[in-house]
Amino acid sequence: MIAHFAGRSKSQPNVFFALIRFNTQGNITNFLFKTILKEARIRFFWIFICFSLTWFTCYWFSEDLFFLSAKSFLILSYSGFICTQLTEALSTYVTISLISCFYFFFSFLSYQIWCFLIPSCYKEQRKKYNKFFYLSGFCFFLFFFATFVGIVPNVWHFLYELNKTSTNLLIIKLQPKIFDYILLTVRILFISSICSQVQVLVIFLLESKGIFVKSCCKNRRFFMVLSIFTAAFLTPPDIWCQIVACLLIYCIIELTIFYALIIQVYKKQRVL
Repeated sequence: MIAHFAGRSKSQPNVFFALIRFNTQGNITNFLFKTILKEARIRFFWIFICFSLTWFTCYWFSEDLFFLSAKSFLILSYSGFICTQLTEALSTYVTISLISCFYFFFSFLSYQIWCFLIPSCYKEQRKKYNKFFYLSGFCFFLFFFATFVGIVPNVWHFLYELNKTSTNLLIIKLQPKIFDYILLTVRILFISSICSQVQVLVIFLLESKGIFVKSCCKNRRFFMVLSIFTAAFLTPPDIWCQIVACLLIYCIIELTIFYALIIQVYKKQRVL
């Protein structure tokens, strides 16, 4: 009996400390969950406020934004648009305000996501993720401005000259709809935005050992299929947009792999 109670008294402190340890771990987990949830609520609140103010501002100046987006077309000989529906002007202004809001809001959204994720990373991870964060933003805005300034005016000039025919037998004069212009411009900019992030994703996977250069060189067919599916799911339902997006995505992936192969050879020679 004495030995029984002695053994019981010795086992009780172990059970007691185990319960304390379990409760402590549970409290820490609950505290971390509440902290993450509170931080997420704060970030979503600021995202919602900033998005609302940005969209309201873009809608207020939607006519000016439309003039800036259509400036490349207005410099041609034809200097006007037509509307064939009563609500077409309103839908056009709403569309252009949403698109402009997305591009103006993208930097703030990226910053809020960065502020939410970066505190849980170590110092080396922060340096690595900061590099990709800056690279992603740089490529996004570089592709946007290059597309908006260089590609969109040339596309519209080509389409305008193609639809303008004047002969003795037939006269064709282009009278573009305002919504069609915005829709085609948005498609071009959307394809450019997708292509701007392809090389960032490939470089990130290569550096994080998610994929290897050797396997990428052997499995080029997989990237071709991936480009087709990416273009099919992420671009507007237009066959020419999907073909152009597929070719651009695949070319960017090939150039990124070629760049990674050069860096790999350079590092091997440097080690030797």
